[in-house]
Amino acid sequence: MGNNAKDQVQSQILGGETLRKRFPLKYGLIFLFFIFFVLWIMFYSVNFTDHITCKLAELKKKVPTTETLKRPTKAPKRTSVCSFRSVLPDDAREAEILKDYIAWPETPSVPANFSLKDTTHAPHSTFTILPHNGGRSWHVGDQLEVLIQINDFNGRPKKSGGDVLFARLHNPTVRAGVVGNVLDHHNGSYTAVFSLLWEGSAQVEVILIHSSEAVTVMERVNLEQPGRIFFRSLFRFGSVSEAAICNVCLNAPLEQLCNYTDIRTGEPWYCYKPKKLKCEHRITHSFGGYKLKPMPLENKLFKIGVNMKASIRSPGPSKITILPKLKALNEAVPAYASGRVMSRPVGYYYQGAWQPLDGTTVHQFNNAAVISQCLKGKVVHMFGDSTIRQWFEYLIAKTPNLKKFDMKTPPKTGPFIALDYTKNILLTFRCHGPPIRSPMLPVSQLHFVANELDSVDGSNNTVVVIGVWAHFSTFPVEVYIRRLLSIRRAVERLLTRAPGTLVIIRTANPKRLTPPESMTTDDYYFLQRDKILRAIFKEVNVKLLQAWEMTQAHYLAHNLHPPPPIIKNMIDVILSHICPQLGI
Repeated sequence: MGNNAKDQVQSQILGGETLRKRFPLKYGLIFLFFIFFVLWIMFYSVNFTDHITCKLAELKKKVPTTETLKRPTKAPKRTSVCSFRSVLPDDAREAEILKDYIAWPETPSVPANFSLKDTTHAPHSTFTILPHNGGRSWHVGDQLEVLIQINDFNGRPKKSGGDVLFARLHNPTVRAGVVGNVLDHHNGSYTAVFSLLWEGSAQVEVILIHSSEAVTVMERVNLEQPGRIFFRSLFRFGSVSEAAICNVCLNAPLEQLCNYTDIRTGEPWYCYKPKKLKCEHRITHSFGGYKLKPMPLENKLFKIGVNMKASIRSPGPSKITILPKLKALNEAVPAYASGRVMSRPVGYYYQGAWQPLDGTTVHQFNNAAVISQCLKGKVVHMFGDSTIRQWFEYLIAKTPNLKKFDMKTPPKTGPFIALDYTKNILLTFRCHGPPIRSPMLPVSQLHFVANELDSVDGSNNTVVVIGVWAHFSTFPVEVYIRRLLSIRRAVERLLTRAPGTLVIIRTANPKRLTPPESMTTDDYYFLQRDKILRAIFKEVNVKLLQAWEMTQAHYLAHNLHPPPPIIKNMIDVILSHICPQLGI
């Protein structure tokens, strides 16, 4: 080989070595960084992995009821799975608007060594009925304004707002009642405004539900202890059984969890992996109990009759007399023209019967014959919690020909079916999916409402009743927002394919409170979720059953499961929507 050939070969070899040296420096690092970035995104994005899992399931034409996400054995550190911190991307803006909508006025901080004497005290607080238009008499159609002054245990006026107050105007003689609108002035004073809707006597009632300091505590607990209630699932295979704790959010790495996130709705649910069995061996769901961290000092903020569910008194008159409506005056000064605060109740009670103010005429369905006639040829599907089950049980009890089938299902959760063959009536009930605090029930019966709605054909003879609220109070509001937005989309799909379907949605209601319950199922939490529900379904063609005001305005005590007279009024409203021409 000549010198020139040797030089060419040597040049090529040296050029190759130079290229190999330069390529990693210029391109290799970029390529490796890109690979690392893609892997990082895959490991850290639960939604991405869930999306891939869903697509694989679709390709296999399978929809498994449970699934454990497969993760690398050495996944990046992730200490918890808290899906409530991120709703679906398309819903993020609406979720933020809803959170702003229910934002509570600023409340005082509660340090560990706070003084109870500086906090709200109902016995020292007062309300005063304000004079009406220069002292003239009150008439039907007028507005009654009441000034509420909140004081502390020393009788000193509070300087900030944020207390939870309920106001009611009632007359026990004629069994009349209406809820007042309470305006927070953020300085320790409030105005309650009532619409005057009946003639005769009217008694003002103001109740302190919670002090502003208690609200501070409840807000903190709801964020810091979302797992203060927990659930259990039983896993079984052959003769081997194990139990595990489950919840929306569990404090553990992903590889230690079974992921039961619903594929269709994206609703999250997790259980700790059993030690011996597999995730697919889960067979039951049940309420596990409470894990509240003790708050010995803060518990002083939850004393019945002192600073929780406590009456506020008036140093002067607490009653007024309402005279007949003045037509000439009301033509010049329309109702709800106070100029400062307006009361716009959704309805009121008179003679014990609910009177809506939205133009709906409520008929009385007082016997089995008229109820059966209304439901003739109807299919009524009820989805929700035990407050919806009350309605199912009421209709069964009041219509003997509507026979409930014994399906050997759990008595508290169902599902239930009732039939009246002669009238061609079908009535069903199914509880909503987790988180539902229930006795043990098979996981096969844990169905999400949105999925159930997608299986409803719908028609002019179909009625859908939904009530989802009470079991979501212990979680951050994102959990409830995500659930309702999922249900709303399913309702809209149903009404698109079957516009004649009647959809009725039950709102929340206040309840009897005890100190331990204030950290789990409390009126303050219910009030916020009630507002969220109304806002989410405001523009949807559904009927709202106004359980909040129907419970608060009634003379009977608040109860999570309203007593029979209130249930009867609720059923009358429902049947009046179904059969506007029937009733008594």
